[in-house]
Amino acid sequence: MIRPDLSSLPAYVPGASIPGALKLASNESSLAPLPSVSAVINDATSHLNRYPDMASGALREKLAQWLGVDLDNVAVGNGSSALCQQLVQATCQDGDEVVYAWRSFEAYPILCKIAGAVGVGVPLKRGRHDLKAMSDAIGERTRLVFVCNPNNPTGTTVSRDEFREFMGRVPAHVTVVLDEAYVEYNRDGESPVALEELQCYPNLAVCRTFSKAYGLAGLRLGYMVGPAELVEAVNKVGIPFGVNALAQAAGVASVDAQAELAARVGATVVERERVEAYLAGVAGDLASGGAGADGEPLTYPSQANFVWLNAGERAEALDEALKREGVVARCFAGEGVRVTVTTAEETDVLLRALDRALPAAGLAGQATSAGRAD
Repeated sequence: MIRPDLSSLPAYVPGASIPGALKLASNESSLAPLPSVSAVINDATSHLNRYPDMASGALREKLAQWLGVDLDNVAVGNGSSALCQQLVQATCQDGDEVVYAWRSFEAYPILCKIAGAVGVGVPLKRGRHDLKAMSDAIGERTRLVFVCNPNNPTGTTVSRDEFREFMGRVPAHVTVVLDEAYVEYNRDGESPVALEELQCYPNLAVCRTFSKAYGLAGLRLGYMVGPAELVEAVNKVGIPFGVNALAQAAGVASVDAQAELAARVGATVVERERVEAYLAGVAGDLASGGAGADGEPLTYPSQANFVWLNAGERAEALDEALKREGVVARCFAGEGVRVTVTTAEETDVLLRALDRALPAAGLAGQATSAGRAD
């Protein structure tokens, strides 16, 4: 016997890979883990005959010390997506509701359906969370709200004032999760500072990951900070030994490698600015609209390690045109294309590809080379 509702469960679609092509589809780092972390991972392989610490004690202690919180306020999981699923399971019974922006992280509706919860997607407004509409969508059966900041796939952020106004409208029994998978790339000084907001709102939690900036996507490691009661509940619904030994060792070492991380993230931000400058040259003033879908701009200012191309019905044409140029992006049919930003060398390849792909998809005239290093 198999649950009949699983037949309608949408599948999570990972970023594609094509042999010989540049993969910019999954927001991964194109670089290996940080050098000091790689050395720790190599050393940890000698103990793989033993089960890992089920409580991830050393890692949680390191995170608690680094973040300035108590140990009971920290949970770790098999990537932040696993923690998101555990949050749904810990807060929702069959038929309870989870509110999130849409489009946002594509796993949200899948995780809701797996847990028997009802996902309530609230449309973005010019690529950003419409927090007023999201608060209006909270009903009697709402138990959980995800706020993805920066938002995946648009790269946009909410402001501190917007977020606090939103939290003031959220009932105390509804848990709000700031999903900060890309927080390391966020240079928006007006964004909420998660650890400060946690002190103000007892119904708030924060999820983060080591998959993106830290380059540990293959080890699957995320962490959550929140109220002790919520952390305990999230841990109860997690599978035993959910975080492997290599991930635990790498997580501890990654926390200690902040100087290496800052240099790597800073380089990525520079490349993001190059890509945005290029797109501004193609589409004109980003705020004036014109080149993108539905009269909106071709892209939105991003605070993540990717940019969003607001291609609308031309998204699939743009995706195919990029593939012909040897670049694999992430296509959301009928909406847009998300392109990961990585190194200077890979940015050069991307901009050359966009020179041809944008006109081929009918999204621009003769593309410029603004922002490219010749």
